[in-house]
Amino acid sequence: MEFGFLTQGYLPADRRTDPDAEHRTLMDDLEVCLAAEKAGFKYIWISEHHFLDEYSHISSNDVFLGALGALTSRAHVGSGIFNPLPKVHHPAAVAERVAMLDHLTEGRFEFGVGRGAGSHEVKAFHTEVTDVNETKRIFEETVPEFAKMWMQDEYPGFSGEYWDMPARKVLPKPYGPLHPAIWYAAGNTSSFEMCGRRGMGALGFSLDELPKTDAAIKAYKRAVANCDDPIGAWVNDNLIVANGFNSIAEDRGEARRDFLAGGNNYQMSQVFRYHDTFPRPEGFPQWPAVMPELSEEMLDAFIGLGAAIVGDPDDVIQQVKAWEATGADQLLMLRGVKTKEETLRMIRLMGDYVIPKFDLDPEHRTTRQRRAAAGG
Repeated sequence: MEFGFLTQGYLPADRRTDPDAEHRTLMDDLEVCLAAEKAGFKYIWISEHHFLDEYSHISSNDVFLGALGALTSRAHVGSGIFNPLPKVHHPAAVAERVAMLDHLTEGRFEFGVGRGAGSHEVKAFHTEVTDVNETKRIFEETVPEFAKMWMQDEYPGFSGEYWDMPARKVLPKPYGPLHPAIWYAAGNTSSFEMCGRRGMGALGFSLDELPKTDAAIKAYKRAVANCDDPIGAWVNDNLIVANGFNSIAEDRGEARRDFLAGGNNYQMSQVFRYHDTFPRPEGFPQWPAVMPELSEEMLDAFIGLGAAIVGDPDDVIQQVKAWEATGADQLLMLRGVKTKEETLRMIRLMGDYVIPKFDLDPEHRTTRQRRAAAGG
C-alpha cells in the first residue's frame, strides 16, 4: 500500500487572530507538503474548493500545484480535485493545465476530477441547476473529451448539451507516455462501480470508515478488472481511502490528548455545513450548531471504525494494517485541524516508522501502469 497526503487550506474562525492568518495557513500548507515528500509520502494531493469559508481556502490549486511541482523532485502531485464543469473551468483550459503540469513535473502529475462539494459551491457557478445531481450529466459529457484533446493532433471539436467548442489544436500535449493518470472523486458504491468501469482511479474521500469500505472496494475492483471502455488511453487501477482524523506522537497519551483538544468536532460540523449531498448522521446538528466535543469513548469508537488513526507508532501500524487488509492501494492522510507542529510530527513519525512497514516499492504504481500501457 502506498501513502498520500492532502491539504486544503483549512482556516477556522478561531485561528484568525491576525490579518496574515490566511497567508500563514497557505504557506504552512506548502511547508508540510514538502515535509511529506521528504518523509516518503509518494503522492501529495491539493483540493480545489470555492466559497467554502473556513473549510477550504485553496481555490486555485493549479497555482499551488505548480509551486509544489517546482519544489519537489520525487513525490507525485495531484489535483484532488480539478473541477472540469464548463462553467467552472472550460474543458480545453483544464486539458492545457494538466498537460503543462505534466511537463513541468516531468510526468509526476496526477489528474483527479470531481464535481464540487455541494450546492453552495456548485450553484454559484451553475445558477440554473436546481438539483446538484444534474452535474453528473455535465460531468459525463465532459470528461471523455480530455484524452481526445491530448492524444489527437487536432481536437475535432465538440457540440453537446452543456458546452461547445470548434476544432482546435489543444497545446501542449502531455509529457508522456500517453497522459497522466485520471482519477475520479467517487462517493457511493455505484460511483465506485462507474469509476472502475471507465478505467479511472478512485479518490475515495468518503471511505473514512472500515465497515463501509468493503463494498465500495469490491465494486470498484470488479468493475476495473473488466474495464473495456476506459475514459482515457489507459486504465488507472488504483483506489484511495482517506483518513482525515489522525494524531500521532511518540507517546500514546499525548496523541490522544492532542486529538481530543484539536477541534475535530468543529471540522466535522464544517463538512456537513457544505457537503449537503452527504447523508447526515442521525442526530447530527444543523449548522451553525456544532456537534459536541469528542470524548475518550467516542475516540475509541472512531478508532474501532477506522475513522481515526490515533496513537503512538505501534498503535498506528496496527490501525494501518486494518486499512491495508481492505485491498486499498493508497492511504491518504489529511492535514485537517492539526497545528503545523502536530502535522509535521505526524509526517515525521509516519516516515520513520509506518510507511517503511508497508510501502517497499520505490516506484509509483501509476508510473508503472502508465509506462506499461504505452508498451514500455
